[in-house]
Amino acid sequence: MTPLLAQLEALSGWRRRGLLAVLGSLAALALPPLYVLPVLGLSFAGLALLLGSAASRKSAFATGWWFGLGFFTAGLYWISNALLIDAARFAWFIPFSLFGLSGVLAIFCGLATLLSWLICRKGVGSALALAAAWVLLEWLRSFVFTGFPWNLIASIWVPVLPVLQSEAWIGPYGLGFLTLWAAIVWPLIFRDRSARHRLLAGLPFLILLLLGLSGLMRLQGGDVAMTDDVRLRLVQPNIPQTLKWKNELRFQHLLKLIELSQVASDLPPTHVIWAETAVPYILDHDVQARLAVAKAAPANGLVITGAVRTTEPGLEPYQIWNSLLAIDESGLIRGVFDKYHLVPFGEYMPLKSILPLKKITEGATDFSPGPGPLTIDLPGLPSVGPLICYEVIFPHAVAEPGKRPDWLLNLTNDSWYGISTGPYQHFATARMRAIEEGLPLVRVANSGISGVIDPYGRVVAQLGLGQEGILDSRLPKPLNEATIYARTGDVPSIGVLILLLIVLKFMVCHTGFSSIRYP
Repeated sequence: MTPLLAQLEALSGWRRRGLLAVLGSLAALALPPLYVLPVLGLSFAGLALLLGSAASRKSAFATGWWFGLGFFTAGLYWISNALLIDAARFAWFIPFSLFGLSGVLAIFCGLATLLSWLICRKGVGSALALAAAWVLLEWLRSFVFTGFPWNLIASIWVPVLPVLQSEAWIGPYGLGFLTLWAAIVWPLIFRDRSARHRLLAGLPFLILLLLGLSGLMRLQGGDVAMTDDVRLRLVQPNIPQTLKWKNELRFQHLLKLIELSQVASDLPPTHVIWAETAVPYILDHDVQARLAVAKAAPANGLVITGAVRTTEPGLEPYQIWNSLLAIDESGLIRGVFDKYHLVPFGEYMPLKSILPLKKITEGATDFSPGPGPLTIDLPGLPSVGPLICYEVIFPHAVAEPGKRPDWLLNLTNDSWYGISTGPYQHFATARMRAIEEGLPLVRVANSGISGVIDPYGRVVAQLGLGQEGILDSRLPKPLNEATIYARTGDVPSIGVLILLLIVLKFMVCHTGFSSIRYP
């Protein structure tokens, strides 16, 4: 070991914690939209080095926790922008939101390093254990505490579509494991090791290369036809969130949406799509507002919009939903979908009896969840799987089980987060879901990024962040058959990771296989 590495390994106290937080922050540079991929190898190799010097379970957990604090603080800083929309009420909460959320999510990182440390602390085996444990805890993060699988490690491959195609086979957790294995084990390739250790250290790179070549072949044979007689118009009004719900501006916002929807085009739309909560009226009870929306509907077509929906006036208990409504040219509601995965603190307040706070979205009443992923049929369209806001970030949870839709539709409003990395990360995640499910995905956002994505994750058309305008596009067709991942989900990849950790613990890490100290 070089003197520098020995000094780093010997760090303690705040120097060690600070270095871990910096390494975690560096790892976030590999995420969308920066994609500085080499820093992932630097940061996770550093994490593995420091984890190897942990002297106790507490130290092993703290190693991952401080790394995770840096990783999530740098990767999710933009969430605090939402608290500036009503700064007078919520700006004071920014430090608690930023570091509190990051600190909670960092628990998963601490548990990952603790699990890895308990299983294997040396050599190639320790690299495998850390990669497997990290991704296993990523998977747990997708459903524990209502779930928040944002910025999965696999998302670093979004600009490298041939490699990202492997999600259709092994999903984001399988790809994430191979990525981290390579990011952690690479220093061992350059050490004076036996041929066996060099081969094992280079194995993840070989697998990623083969997956990339397979993905390239998949893309070369991936011609996608367009759906006949369906022409979509995506409307992106770019209304600032600070103005969106002002009573004196509500009708002006609605007129803007209607005018954009009626712009003449060489590709006249059959269906117009607006973003999440685009209409600032309760459409299911406001006939006049619904008739105004209907003016934007093409002949024999629909306006599909996000809007708040409520129970009938006077009906108890009073409930509200964050919904998608499909409205025809006569003003009739032809389809409804209610968001089922609500945002804690944004759409409802958890632990209301303990926390004397109100949700940051408009109104005092918490939103109610819908029944879950659904496939719905709308006039003139192939069957669709609606997703509202961050429902698109959950792997293998975007389509109704047993009833595969022909396309996915994601309505969202990222204007809460301004010009930041958040909307880019959200859009990148949508591309991952398209590949995993083998389905085209249409994304409509108030301020961007709106776009049409084919079932291979390729962007057919796009309207950028912070732009006002319309996007006219055909609708790509889905793949003829569901992908392997869409059929099997996470069971194979998570099962393999659990089996690998068991094998490492009981059959490998007490043998000469891992007798070489990392790195």
